[in-house]
Amino acid sequence: MTKNFWLMKSEPEDFSIQDLKEVEKEPWGGVRNYQARNFIRDQIAIGDSVLLYYSSTKIPGVAGVMTVVSEPFPDPSQFDESSSYFDSKATQENPRWYAVNVKFEKEFDRFVPLSLMKQENCLKEMIILKKGNRLSITPISKEEFYHVLKMGKK
Repeated sequence: MTKNFWLMKSEPEDFSIQDLKEVEKEPWGGVRNYQARNFIRDQIAIGDSVLLYYSSTKIPGVAGVMTVVSEPFPDPSQFDESSSYFDSKATQENPRWYAVNVKFEKEFDRFVPLSLMKQENCLKEMIILKKGNRLSITPISKEEFYHVLKMGKK
């Protein structure tokens, strides 16, 4: 089985690499975009490596690495009427949204800001660097993953 590489967005005040380090494992849910949902449901697999990217913050960028540790499962928040992610059209028999569990792997020695990533020629094809990208989950290449990993070292 081929290992995939991903970039997943979060706001640091909602869920940070430090939060993940404290809980060790967490469901990655709340995704409400069909293309991102399809990545979770159809392509993301146990063992895949993920860059945790902070968006909607003063300095967006990558903070660390997570690993996918579960098969996709129906996102429980879609059934919870008190959740902001509740979906009245979702049913237990026909869920619309999916999640996976991720676990902490490493926090970068130094945060890798988006502005620095944009200067790297070998990262120019990353979806996160394209104008208008709004997806919370995007595939990245093995080379892009390891280049950003190297950028996060002291």
